[in-house]
Amino acid sequence: MNIRNLDRSKQPRERLIKYGSNVLSEADLIALLLSTGRKGQNVLSLAKTIIKTISLNRLSSVSFEELIQISGIGVTKASQIIACFELGKRLLINKKISIILSPQEVWEQMSDIRDHKKEYFVAFFLDVRNQIVKREIISIGSLNASIVHPREVFEPAIRNFTSQIIVSHNHPSDEVVPSGEDISITKRLIEAGKIIGIAVIDHVIVSKSGYLSMKEKEMM
Repeated sequence: MNIRNLDRSKQPRERLIKYGSNVLSEADLIALLLSTGRKGQNVLSLAKTIIKTISLNRLSSVSFEELIQISGIGVTKASQIIACFELGKRLLINKKISIILSPQEVWEQMSDIRDHKKEYFVAFFLDVRNQIVKREIISIGSLNASIVHPREVFEPAIRNFTSQIIVSHNHPSDEVVPSGEDISITKRLIEAGKIIGIAVIDHVIVSKSGYLSMKEKEMM
């Protein structure tokens, strides 16, 4: 019998204590985070409303303003949700070795940057197994441009014993089509990498709502 189906009459906290957190549903976990519901709606029902209104994937980057629009979510509950996911993001970013598999993963790793008003140019330094050794912000540009010199990318790459690099930057306009400058910078980095012996394997442009992989689009 699936342990998730056991003791459904018990509250999430009781089931967590008895069976462990891994048996709880997403709604159960959010209910534990919220602690209380609102008048006329218990905490588990409120948690399900949050998941229905804002998908679980989007909760990691949802704004405070959007959360408090949900009936029953006030300043305290919205703050608890945002703080919880911020801790998760920081743990993921600071983890010594984490696997990056796809442009989608890059987009997720850029969740703290992708909706910024300025362009942030970021490098993911990878080892020979395509695992992240470190993520580093290389430059912060204006609303329209981010100036990147190869030495700013490859100096920390060499210092961190990098085998490969994925670069990424955000477009504040929410448009992910590469600009002429994006293409030019990518070509410069690829050529510099060939000389140094560190491959630039993708450039992922991200925005609040999506991403584009220059490798997938055969633009590099």
